[in-house]
Amino acid sequence: MKTQSNLLTVDLEEWFVVEALADRYSVDDWPNLESTLERNCDRLLFLLERKDVQATWFVLGWCASRYPDLIRRIAEAGHETACHSYLHRRVNQLSPDEFRRDTEEAISAIVDITGIRPLGYRAPSWSLDESVPWAFEILAQLGFEYDSSVFPIKHDIYGMPSGPRHLSQMTVDTGESLYEVPASTYRFLGQNIPLGGGGYLRHSPYWYSLKMIRNLNRQGYPVVVYLHPWEIDPNPPRIGGLSMVQRFRTYGSTDTMAHKLERMLDDLDFTAVINHVRHETRHKIGFER
Repeated sequence: MKTQSNLLTVDLEEWFVVEALADRYSVDDWPNLESTLERNCDRLLFLLERKDVQATWFVLGWCASRYPDLIRRIAEAGHETACHSYLHRRVNQLSPDEFRRDTEEAISAIVDITGIRPLGYRAPSWSLDESVPWAFEILAQLGFEYDSSVFPIKHDIYGMPSGPRHLSQMTVDTGESLYEVPASTYRFLGQNIPLGGGGYLRHSPYWYSLKMIRNLNRQGYPVVVYLHPWEIDPNPPRIGGLSMVQRFRTYGSTDTMAHKLERMLDDLDFTAVINHVRHETRHKIGFER
């Protein structure tokens, strides 16, 4: 039974920008690597059209510049186009000026193609944490209505355990406000357990993910489901020399992800993030085109 709308998000990026390959390929290498982006995004677009689901696509600016027709198709299909940085550099490895310039470049790339200013931001690799409080201020200054970069868990690569678990409003030092839409977790034995996206969705039995999402829905909370286009590729490019953990995180269960997603779209309701933010904050529902 469908009740609470959940939030479907896609981090639009190439397979070779993932964290496990960050030391393998530089930005200069990217143009020479095999691209799987368009074919996987087209699969997602077809599925979402068939299920009549609106999603939020956090667009990497570099990909927007290389595939403007793809980004245009996403916007014309009625999806929200949000920002995922320009070069997929971790925010907690940038200076404030570098972060601002990267974000402004990504905004320009998206606006030039769609004519729509992105209202949401998601940091590469969930890299907004306690070490970069200035990032939220910059996002508010740049006109974003919400951020969706906080993952309130403990992890060896990312995480902000002290962060909010549900939609919350923050006021930065300059007086602007910004809403946080964190990655979803549930509580177990006093810990936040990740749920509903990426490897956590790929590696979990479908019945388990569905049960935990519905549990949160019954409490009145939407779940942020997130994925990357390469995660629905049953035969993605595979790179040797990765550790067992890196292989598991990057390639594990990609052959089942598309089927899990299709079942989830049948069993649950979804909408774009901006619709939820504006509904909850008593603004006009929907996003401006």
